[in-house]
Amino acid sequence: MKTFGEKIRERRNELGLSQTALAEMCGLSGRSVYGYEAGEKIPRRSTVIRLARALGVSDRYLSDDSIEEVEESPTGKYIAEAGRRYGEQGARDIKALLEDNIALFAGGELSQSEKDTFFEAVMRAYITCKDESKARFERRIGEDGEEG
Repeated sequence: MKTFGEKIRERRNELGLSQTALAEMCGLSGRSVYGYEAGEKIPRRSTVIRLARALGVSDRYLSDDSIEEVEESPTGKYIAEAGRRYGEQGARDIKALLEDNIALFAGGELSQSEKDTFFEAVMRAYITCKDESKARFERRIGEDGEEG
């Protein structure tokens, strides 16, 4: 069985996040994240929920040591993918982008499949923009021989 702390550390590493970055995403101190991962501190329920959102997993997964398989939140796989592709900043960016867009569903009657389709489209647009921006920046450097 994995402990709460082990689950946080493992997922944080999967996303390419430092303890400091995770702490900032949750409004915590880096020392708090370290304490949770080391098993020195027990978080409040509200903190577990914030950590779960930042890590893109269910709070049930973090809270229940008997749950071994990662239960990703609806946006979890996109946060993880952005983290793998673009590091800490990418994970933070897509998390914020998706959370901002979740409000569009308030009071709506969309199925989970329809929501997934929307999140997938947002993720594809994000990746396309990041890749095009990178290519444009690299071309500019190649043409000029320097940044600019």
